[in-house]
Amino acid sequence: QVQLVESGGGLVQAGGFLKLSCVGSISGFTIETMGWYRQAPGNQRELVATISSDGTLNYADFAVGRFIISRGNAKGTVNLQMSNLKPEDTAVYYCYAELRRYGRTHRNDYWGQGTQVTVSS
Repeated sequence: QVQLVESGGGLVQAGGFLKLSCVGSISGFTIETMGWYRQAPGNQRELVATISSDGTLNYADFAVGRFIISRGNAKGTVNLQMSNLKPEDTAVYYCYAELRRYGRTHRNDYWGQGTQVTVSS
């Protein structure tokens, strides 16, 4: 069973810094992509950043220059460093993984429970 567990959210003032981490229990799967999405109240879930198995990075426009995504040392871990945070970054941040079971071609998406990030002005 796949589990993604986020940590690192919290309350920070505008201009501040937070680091989110996601640890995945993904035994038996190959990681195709991992990353972060976010959802603010009343809004749809949106891409923040992803990193593919070949190292390709993909950032939302609002994240460029402020957020950095990276893999952790252990398989199935991904981090998101967020700098110069703004009140509009307030949202629940979800860890995301696109995985393929060993020996299969089909891919599935998995999500963590989310961690709240609140940026005060």
